[in-house]
Amino acid sequence: MASKSFLQEFKNFAIKGNMIDMAIGIIIGTAFNDVVNILVKRVVMPPLSLMTDGVELANKKYILRNASEGVEEVSIGYGEMLEVLIDFLIIALTIFIVIRFINQFKDKAEDPKDKTVETPKNIELLSNLEKLMEEQNAILRKNSQ
Repeated sequence: MASKSFLQEFKNFAIKGNMIDMAIGIIIGTAFNDVVNILVKRVVMPPLSLMTDGVELANKKYILRNASEGVEEVSIGYGEMLEVLIDFLIIALTIFIVIRFINQFKDKAEDPKDKTVETPKNIELLSNLEKLMEEQNAILRKNSQ
């Protein structure tokens, strides 16, 4: 019996689109990561490279110990860290802009007073309940005076 409910639960999960939505999000996220990497490496970094006398930012490092016979160089690669931070900032800014854009539409759709957008039924019901409660409170206040 437990395995049947597990299989039913998995079927509901897969059919209702949760798994499909998740897969689409992962695919789009991977593609977006590729776009941002190219943007940073091919668009943002070349001008920064010019400002640093042609040295690529990714190759910038602070050498702690020079290489010698049988001893490897020890260095801190701060240039790569800066590239990763720029990647992160671009991704974070883009996600912020997209979510802000979506929230504007969501807020507009959830506003029961906005007649240009069809209000979802649950928001409409809550709005009606709020009006009824305000009317009821006004009547109770009037009767108690």
